[in-house]
Amino acid sequence: METQIRFFSSWMAAYALLLFFSCDGTQRSGGVPVGTASVIATEKASFYIDTLYTGLENPWGMAWLPDGRMLVTERKGEIWIFEAEHYTGKKLTGLPEVYQRGQGGLMDIQLHPHYRENGWIYVTCAKPGDGGGSTALMRFRLTGTQISDVETLYQTTPLSASGVHFGSRIAFDKHGYLYFSTGERGTKENAQNLSNDMGKIHRLHDDGRIPADNPFTNQPGAKPSIWSYGHRNVQGLAYDESGDVLYATEHGPRGGDELNIIEKGKNYGWPSITYGIDYSGAIISEQTEQEGMEQPIHYWTPSIATCGLLYYHGDRYPGWKGNLFAGALALTHIARIEVENEKYVHEEKLLQNIGRVRYLAQSPDGLIFVLTEDPGMLLKLVPAA
Repeated sequence: METQIRFFSSWMAAYALLLFFSCDGTQRSGGVPVGTASVIATEKASFYIDTLYTGLENPWGMAWLPDGRMLVTERKGEIWIFEAEHYTGKKLTGLPEVYQRGQGGLMDIQLHPHYRENGWIYVTCAKPGDGGGSTALMRFRLTGTQISDVETLYQTTPLSASGVHFGSRIAFDKHGYLYFSTGERGTKENAQNLSNDMGKIHRLHDDGRIPADNPFTNQPGAKPSIWSYGHRNVQGLAYDESGDVLYATEHGPRGGDELNIIEKGKNYGWPSITYGIDYSGAIISEQTEQEGMEQPIHYWTPSIATCGLLYYHGDRYPGWKGNLFAGALALTHIARIEVENEKYVHEEKLLQNIGRVRYLAQSPDGLIFVLTEDPGMLLKLVPAA
């Protein structure tokens, strides 16, 4: 999806950038207010945009350290350091080389839930090897700006020279398990094949060990790390601790982007069932439903090119508590999604034409931060009084 919509989104982003920097404090017809003085009134919250930085290239993820610093990953293999919401000009040193090809490179970053005790930081990246590269889960510790104790916990196989569909996001649940996603690398059949790691969501202990109760640990030939399969390219994972629910968003082809609830051992259908068609217009599957395969709780046609997913559990925007927020790369907005009893009930478009929304995260003080590319910005949504 990303490669095919790059030209369109670049044009839209240029338009958004023109709006954004004509800072006269007025509301524009494109839906994006300019300047921090403009209040954005939405269905259940009002807020300002605070533009913290505009010099990013291909940002992917962000995480906050207990000392107040924020780390932002760049796909080319860099981790930038922000302090007091300003870019310090510094980057972490000591990160191993990543496989930078197409959509591949450095992707997500998350702190261990008990970071203060153990100091572990987790990243997903495309890691090089014989035959190309593949999505890998790594962890490291940090002293100042220096990375140390680097461990590769899991590298998916097989490796491929393909430049598409690496995934990848990381989520921890309240039971201490770690989940990470990988795309099917452009080979559709990978997603249904339990003997490879592609097109799956994996579940591990925090040190990379395979949990004994994973669904396929006793199935001959199956990868024991697999938690769910039949995925095309999951680039959004969000965990609701109160309900113990793992949500995922994934790219469809032309149409059929999905929002799913991820459950143990379930098959999410790609490419046997889909609500999309191929980029050429060819039919991928005549079926949208099949016994033994899960239905999304929502799908988007046309595709919004969903990327990044946040389950908001804070109190700074009371009307948004318990909502999901999904980034849209192609259609350049944020989708605010209401779910009730694990069912989709409503959606609102926020910040239309703001740029390719790559990621959203909730800060330690409950504010929502947004990463965009084309233009590459770090934004903060500040609640209006």
